[in-house]
Amino acid sequence: MPKNPFTRGHSRALTKRHKIAVAGVATLGAAAVVFSAVPGNAETTTSEAAVSSAPVKYSSEQLQGLHADVREQLAAKALQSKAAEAKAQAEAKAKAAAAAKKKAAEAAAAKKAAQARKAKEAASRAAHRAKLKAAAPKSYANNLDGWIKESLAIMKAKGIPGSYNGLYRNIMRESSGNPNAINNWDINAINGIPSKGLLQVIPPTFQAYHVAGTSWNIYDPVANITAAANYAADKYGSMDNVNSAY
Repeated sequence: MPKNPFTRGHSRALTKRHKIAVAGVATLGAAAVVFSAVPGNAETTTSEAAVSSAPVKYSSEQLQGLHADVREQLAAKALQSKAAEAKAQAEAKAKAAAAAKKKAAEAAAAKKAAQARKAKEAASRAAHRAKLKAAAPKSYANNLDGWIKESLAIMKAKGIPGSYNGLYRNIMRESSGNPNAINNWDINAINGIPSKGLLQVIPPTFQAYHVAGTSWNIYDPVANITAAANYAADKYGSMDNVNSAY
């Protein structure tokens, strides 16, 4: 007598696919039992009841169809899972790219702001130094060279023409560079108004052509030079045009 293949000692564990197929068959069987238990109408015959209560048999084609449906459902779920994972990865990548772009833009803006700040600070320091330099009074040597240079600076500010050479040449002819020189023998001296200072200016001319900001002392070297240069500019166009007594 052949052994029963379904004995306990020879049974094999059902796979997940088998379990799903069996569950599907059981469901269909239960549905068939329900439909067979409920009569279609009140006049159901005994023979019809007997037929409806007969066990439902499923062909191999029907079982294969169930298996195919289960496989399709599993495949669809797997595709949905992959699609969701791919979408999440794409969103994460896009978010990371946006964050990197924002960070780079912020870094560039910070660098530009720092450069602008440094440039502004440098310009401010330069302007401050220039202001201090302009405010600081320039010092000149207390000699003929310093007197001429200081006089030229004042003349330039007042718009009085003249050059270093023109002033120096006339000073040397008139007083030999002595700021206290005085002429007591010419016609001006005879008239009581002797010429005085580096450029031998008479007192009335000094007072008439005195340049604001300089001393009123006719013997002051800078005041004497600028007043004489102002007079020469009015009478001769410039001290540079004077080559003899004026």
